[in-house]
Amino acid sequence: MLRALDPTESPAPDAHRVPWHVDRDDPAHPLIVNESPDALTYVRIHVADGDHAPDRESWGRMGPGESRELCLCGCDLDDTTVTITWFRADGELEWAWAFVL
Repeated sequence: MLRALDPTESPAPDAHRVPWHVDRDDPAHPLIVNESPDALTYVRIHVADGDHAPDRESWGRMGPGESRELCLCGCDLDDTTVTITWFRADGELEWAWAFVL
């Protein structure tokens, strides 16, 4: 929702580039890579498949260049959304990014 800016408010935090690359060569087993130069912490994966409650996986810390394979066997790949949440090492904000196959 749009609203007028209040000049007394603190500015919003700067955006940063999404650090993830997803290799979809095998759609049922996408490879998720941290392409940032920084380690990311509290990395979690949320898989939503149709009407089912989202499944969650905690991956913890992922260093620069580190990759993990996500198993989506049993999911309807045409109706699956993957959301990655993480914290940057230098921040207190939780970030989120979602993709579909």
